[in-house]
Amino acid sequence: MSAIFETLDDADETKAISGRQLLFIGVVTNVLVNIVVLNLFVEYFDKVIIDHFTISVFTAVLLTVLLWLITHIEERVHHFFFDEHEGTGSRILGFAAIWIILFGSKFLILEVVDWVFGDHVELGKLIEVILLVVAMLVANGVMQGIFRRLGPVQPKTE
Repeated sequence: MSAIFETLDDADETKAISGRQLLFIGVVTNVLVNIVVLNLFVEYFDKVIIDHFTISVFTAVLLTVLLWLITHIEERVHHFFFDEHEGTGSRILGFAAIWIILFGSKFLILEVVDWVFGDHVELGKLIEVILLVVAMLVANGVMQGIFRRLGPVQPKTE
């Protein structure tokens, strides 16, 4: 832990973060935020049950990967229907495809979590999964917003 503070003490405006460091920070932050959100759901929603904290950590990692995959697929479908094609028909098909992906993915999440963890994890019914995913996305969005606001330091002009 002290190495992090030493690195922060040595930091100045001229040093940059590499792409790999930024990716690492982003992934770790997403997983940690998802662990917190998931365990808040375990605490406050009776239908969300996880046997042990360690299993909740693995569940959060799995959900992070699944959400990344689903978001990536949704972005590609959006690009296909809205950026590469024009017209009302394309937009209607695009909205339908995205809705199917976003709604259907919740069933996929339920099945994958059940297949991986079995009786050790119960994410509730569809409504709890939807609320859980939305809470994770919002919490991660807040963290990304804070990170961006802290943004690159503008050099001081004297």
